[in-house]
Amino acid sequence: MILALARPDPKKNITTLVKAFGECRPLRELANLTLIMGNRENSDEMSGTNATVLLSILKLIDKYDLYGQVAYPKHHKQYEVPDIYGLAAKTKGAFINPAFIEPFGLTLIEAAAYGLPIVATKNGGPVDIHKVLDNGVLVDPHDQQSIADALLKLVSDKQLWVRCRQNGLKNIHQFSWPEHCKTYLSRIAMCKPRQPQWQRSDLGFENQEPNSPGDSLRNIQDLSLNLKLSLDGEKSEGIGTLDSYLDSIDKKATWRRPFKASLMEKAEQIVGGNRCLAMRMRKYIYVIAVDCDSISDIPKIMKAIMDVAGKENPVGFILSTSLSISEVHSLFISGSISPWDFDAFICNSGGELYYPSTRSEDSTGLRFIVDSDYQSHIEYRWGGEDLRKTLVRWATSVNDKNGEIVSKDESRSTVDCYAFNVKDPELVPPIKELRKLMRIQALRCNVIYCQNGTTLNVIPVLASRAQALRYLYIRWRMELSNVIVFVGECGDTDYEALLGGVHKTVVLKGISNTALKLHSNRRYPLGHVLPSDSPNILRAEECSTKEIMSSLRKLGFIKD
Repeated sequence: MILALARPDPKKNITTLVKAFGECRPLRELANLTLIMGNRENSDEMSGTNATVLLSILKLIDKYDLYGQVAYPKHHKQYEVPDIYGLAAKTKGAFINPAFIEPFGLTLIEAAAYGLPIVATKNGGPVDIHKVLDNGVLVDPHDQQSIADALLKLVSDKQLWVRCRQNGLKNIHQFSWPEHCKTYLSRIAMCKPRQPQWQRSDLGFENQEPNSPGDSLRNIQDLSLNLKLSLDGEKSEGIGTLDSYLDSIDKKATWRRPFKASLMEKAEQIVGGNRCLAMRMRKYIYVIAVDCDSISDIPKIMKAIMDVAGKENPVGFILSTSLSISEVHSLFISGSISPWDFDAFICNSGGELYYPSTRSEDSTGLRFIVDSDYQSHIEYRWGGEDLRKTLVRWATSVNDKNGEIVSKDESRSTVDCYAFNVKDPELVPPIKELRKLMRIQALRCNVIYCQNGTTLNVIPVLASRAQALRYLYIRWRMELSNVIVFVGECGDTDYEALLGGVHKTVVLKGISNTALKLHSNRRYPLGHVLPSDSPNILRAEECSTKEIMSSLRKLGFIKD
């Protein structure tokens, strides 16, 4: 018995199979053909294409006078399918999948599990399946004669049939779930590591006492964090076009990209530094991820949160923002806030991660250390030149329709963040359309409208403010249940990713209300992201010391 199990769809190419069977007299003398084409009640109620295929098959049966040689049952039960495979194997038949293209071919694996040799299309998944099982013949689905020849060869050559049956039964275990998991994990192990192989114990902080003088990432001297970025560095000259702007990013890579310290510097850090890498030893971590309507409001909010924490509590602070590191530096100066009060800075919507450094070669400005391991991690499959060209085309098309709406933001752009200014947010496409455009072009990136839609950040797909926080959790072994994230009522288009999870969240009412328009084209309301009954999410009625303290008290971060 020759068995085919597929719905009557033109793509399944069943009509070619019937023609091949009907025109091959030797094959008809050795075997019958069984077509399991799903269940049907009335052919008049079938979809147009399925009904057309069924009618074509009936006409071919009549044309070649295949009555008594072709079965096409009207109904079958799911539990009967194994018996059907078994019957075909018992009659020393074959299973055939003649589809024009088959993405995978699960029926081929099912047939092999019952010791049934296969004839399958050479287009798609069956090629890989046959390579593993070696239990049949691959054919060109457009070649009717090759289909007939392959079937005839299998059912007439008993030694070949037995060999294919044995190979299928011997190798089918490779498609079991345990074997699949083993193969999957082995392939992952062979991949280039994307997560850095940092060292912990050799830097001498395992026995560090909590809240010791070195208990802060602000004193970090990790081997992999060796770039000192001066904010007093070169200033960029104006560039006239988006093309030249994007081309200029590579030229700046020498000072924007992390680089490794010399072996001498590494040895000095290990022997003489002994700085404690101990964010995980903080009792609490406060993450300030508030997207304000006005950037000038951020220092006031930071001060309110820091005042609540007090001086004596072992609390660490992380700033998570869409701003660049130079903008953060300017913000701290204008707000009279010391950067050394913070343990880390997640900048450019998660495109960069910095730590404050106490080492400075001069007294003119602050120096930061970039986490080069994080940068290496997020650069995996970063779009590069294709992404730049697509962004250029997109910006040009928007400007052609609405005037000069989208323009470069050279001062905020880095190797891992392409930044643009948006003059009128209402005239640019919604974020979901821009993301769709990137997906269609097969470009892996995160696209984020920031600062009420007046800026646009395009960063690697593995980068985001939420993923940077996760990275810090893994890297420094923070206790997530002791992390609290402060956000506004709304925010940038990556806002929802900051909510929920194991960490605690405090929503500051009245902050970033105008950003709601960025989320107006959503498939679901933004309010659905905030579970009203979650014990980990609290709402402060206003951004005041009293309300923030009340929220922290309810979360158990501050005791009465």
